[in-house]
Amino acid sequence: MRALGPGSVSSFLKIILDVVYAALWIGLAAIALMALAALLFSFNPDLLGRVVIDSEEIEIGSRWPVVTGGLLAGAVYIAGVLVIVGCLRRIFVTLTAGDPFHPDNVRRLRLIGVMLAALECGRYLVRAASAWLVPDIERVNANFSPTAWFSVLVVFVLAEVFREGARLRREAELTI
Repeated sequence: MRALGPGSVSSFLKIILDVVYAALWIGLAAIALMALAALLFSFNPDLLGRVVIDSEEIEIGSRWPVVTGGLLAGAVYIAGVLVIVGCLRRIFVTLTAGDPFHPDNVRRLRLIGVMLAALECGRYLVRAASAWLVPDIERVNANFSPTAWFSVLVVFVLAEVFREGARLRREAELTI
């Protein structure tokens, strides 16, 4: 099976990315609606009152600002993933067309690298903010992730490989 061109693995992956892209938009819309509802409930927390969980009474109204912040952080995260998947979709369009070293792919790969780094930094920020704002909940230890930063470096190296490929292609086009 071919890797590039119509009917290839890249065209199959492009279809999968299209489905994921649509699902991310639906997820972003759902989270935005939940955040809006949480924000509206935060103005009048008495609407929900208290909930009994395991014979312990918990006042939900006091948690709505935290829930709203968490939902907004989730929406920002999904928006970042949307940017990454959107760039990947456009890269796979060029792969399906048989033009892997299209000059725009360099910019797209760099944007993917920046977004991966921003999402990882955002994860650290959200974790620190939640530890400060809500100290009484138990958290999974999620400190420095070498895998995430390695992925960022790999994407930037691939961007430079694609830049060099585009340069070589331009030189080949100028050769008689």
